[in-house]
Amino acid sequence: MAEGHPHSSARRSQAWFGAAGRGGMVYRSWLRNQGHGPEVFDGRPVIGVAVSASELAPCNAHLTRVAESVKRGVWQAGGFPLAFPTMATGETLMRPTAMLYRNLMAMEVEELIRANPLDGVVLLSGCDKTTPAMLMGAASVDLPALMVTGGPMLNGKFQGRDVGSGTAVWQMEAEVKAGRMTEEECFFAEGCMARSDGHCMTMGTASTMACMAETLGMQLPGSATWPAVDMRRYETAQRAGRRIVEMVEEELRPSEILTREAFENAIRTNAAIGGSTNAIIHLTALAGRVGVRLDAEDFDRLARDVPTLLNLMPSGKYLMEDFCYAGGLPAVHRELVRAGLLHSGGVTVTGRPLAENVADAERTGDEVITPVDAPFQPAGSGTAVLRGNLCPDGAVVKQSAASAHLLTHTGTARVFDSPEAYHAVCDDPDLDVDENTVLVIRGAGPKGYPGMPEVSNVPLPAKLLKAGVTDMVRVCDGRMSGTGYGTVVLHVAPEAAVGGPLALVRDGDTITLDVPRRSLHLDVTDEELARRRAAWRAPAPRHDSGYAWLYTEHVEGADRGADFGFLRGCRGHAVPRDSH
Repeated sequence: MAEGHPHSSARRSQAWFGAAGRGGMVYRSWLRNQGHGPEVFDGRPVIGVAVSASELAPCNAHLTRVAESVKRGVWQAGGFPLAFPTMATGETLMRPTAMLYRNLMAMEVEELIRANPLDGVVLLSGCDKTTPAMLMGAASVDLPALMVTGGPMLNGKFQGRDVGSGTAVWQMEAEVKAGRMTEEECFFAEGCMARSDGHCMTMGTASTMACMAETLGMQLPGSATWPAVDMRRYETAQRAGRRIVEMVEEELRPSEILTREAFENAIRTNAAIGGSTNAIIHLTALAGRVGVRLDAEDFDRLARDVPTLLNLMPSGKYLMEDFCYAGGLPAVHRELVRAGLLHSGGVTVTGRPLAENVADAERTGDEVITPVDAPFQPAGSGTAVLRGNLCPDGAVVKQSAASAHLLTHTGTARVFDSPEAYHAVCDDPDLDVDENTVLVIRGAGPKGYPGMPEVSNVPLPAKLLKAGVTDMVRVCDGRMSGTGYGTVVLHVAPEAAVGGPLALVRDGDTITLDVPRRSLHLDVTDEELARRRAAWRAPAPRHDSGYAWLYTEHVEGADRGADFGFLRGCRGHAVPRDSH
């Protein structure tokens, strides 16, 4: 073996590659079948590159190439990169929902990092659940870690206008139902809204969580917004490879970065960018891995005095490519820092605080990124957290994507026990609903579906669309895509499947939504609710074996981040017992 690195004895990887006897021989010799010479075992940092590339997760399909850029950076900095595959939780194809598998992926990432001879890791993610899953797994190991997201697609183009992935889907579905767009036009548009590598170019959950990773300090500044096919995406990945080697030298770990202040910055930034409601679920779960307590009210309280600065779909007009060229997330952060809305201290993966990272950021024009003193939407227009007898553990509504006239609304409930039950009748011209009806969709929570899918923003009844109605109040214990819009109350907790009040609603009940007062109320007496609860019977379990059974047995509620209780906390990176 080559002469040891000056700090090689402290390297975790040396428990493998520096070992004497047959064990060390096995570990070294098998890696040499890939053409590595003996010098790579000299105690230099061994960096894992966790690659969630998959052709079944289109948002992540290009990450193998991104990994090559990361590896170049690791080599440049004197490290030894080893790429390894992880599962990919692609929201676009997986059924019943990628959210069902977020916790499984987090578990896999955690165990792969711990079980292998790694001193640090670069996490390559793309689609919605991949980013939080990787962060959750890495946080529970607490080795130096740095994230590189895959970047958004280029702007969609259709009939001379920009169209956004996801958002345009919901819009075009409504247009077809209303008879204002043909099926042929809709089919042609499919290829117009997804025209390059990358994840959704709207401010959907994938873009939101990339921005959250950067805000939390786990991703290099500016890297959340570069389009997937922009060469600067690959420059950033190479820079990340160099930086992770330095982080190993500095022993800079997620537990030092993911502080209470970092999460508060993320919550406020999410409000400023009009980010996805799904960020609430994922940030809560990630916080649970590092021992930071986040309550639903934190998301409301911290966002109330933050204006929406981004004019992006689904809340606005523009797309991620426009956001990038207007200055990207650092420009938003600088506006918020100047306004005193972010914590300026705390370390990030750069080794410096967020405020220092963005001190030189520039904002180009006022159309895409607006200034704090003339925002796209005023303070308090972000996601609101509701309480009431219909959601004692909370519910959320994205105000910036809702209709102002429906934020205070009283209507009669029309109840469906599953999304499928609604879809079966929503095109019925005789469906007993009007524009004041409150559509209640239940059985879509973490346990009930299972997995808490993005089904809450069900399309409006066809007869109302044809009459020109564009929005209705919808209440559900499931989630909504970050690309979605409408006055939709989400994440109602406790969910119906565990006997939450949503399970007790009946057709004809009156529901009052009062977002300014943060209230969601079922206008039924406590005595009547008690009678209904006594008569309620839990639905039969959908699964009695396999992963879906494990999930439903152990998943916590939406208000707890829908993580597994047994995965909360950090289990560290102690070297496991020998294998030979």
